[in-house]
Amino acid sequence: MTETVPATTEYSKQDTRQRQDLPAYSFLGIRVNPLTVPELNGLVREAVGANQQIVIACHNLHSVYVFHHDARMRLLQQHVDYIHIDGIGVVLLGRLLGYPLRRKHRVTYLDWIHPLLNEAVVHNWRVFYVGLRGSVCTEIEKTLRRDMPELNFKAAHWDIENRPEQFLKDTILSEISAFQPQLLFVGMGMPRQEHWILENSKNVSANVMLPCGAAMDYIAGAVKPPPRWTGKYGVEWLFRLASEPGHLWRRYLLEPWYVLRLFLLEFITASRSR
Repeated sequence: MTETVPATTEYSKQDTRQRQDLPAYSFLGIRVNPLTVPELNGLVREAVGANQQIVIACHNLHSVYVFHHDARMRLLQQHVDYIHIDGIGVVLLGRLLGYPLRRKHRVTYLDWIHPLLNEAVVHNWRVFYVGLRGSVCTEIEKTLRRDMPELNFKAAHWDIENRPEQFLKDTILSEISAFQPQLLFVGMGMPRQEHWILENSKNVSANVMLPCGAAMDYIAGAVKPPPRWTGKYGVEWLFRLASEPGHLWRRYLLEPWYVLRLFLLEFITASRSR
């Protein structure tokens, strides 16, 4: 069952500023931009340099499934500026449907997070992270102070006991406003992080907003990152499933069948029209 959008849901952007020279491909009901790490960093530099506000989202097979079952995520992605590809499955299905996607267009946060934070150090950007768990935020700050001492970084979290959600929301928005970050990472899991951006973007002055999933959990050591060779061969999901079977079994064993059905319907329709 799909979700309807509440009547009170707003989004502050009236249009997008996607560069005309960047291609965008639409399949499986979604839109993606074939972007590499240097291209993504270039888009971030442009937004900060022009003092614009952009949202860079991403798609993998899990997000395709969520997209088709969550109306607020669909609403946000109608307005985001760029959507990079976060899963090799999206690259492969796109290629089978005739789109010129390549392995280099699959950019996970494990590939991108450190090059992007290095850019923040070079350009003296302020970086803010909104997460769910205080323990993760504490470890991230300790790790980044040790590994990237020149990075201007701050984190806030939601797991404060006996505090109403509106109080937490207002507190975090006040912290972001005081810090004035150029980069705002929102790592709450999908689609909660997309809902947060949808609901709060109009109250945030950050130049670049990034729904980042578990990227900071990896930096904090709360989740063991897959070996990078698993991404090269498209088996990263097996490592993650083995590491967190109770949390991820549905994502990797059930949801792909829904996406495969979408692919087959589109593939058959395209074949008949040729």
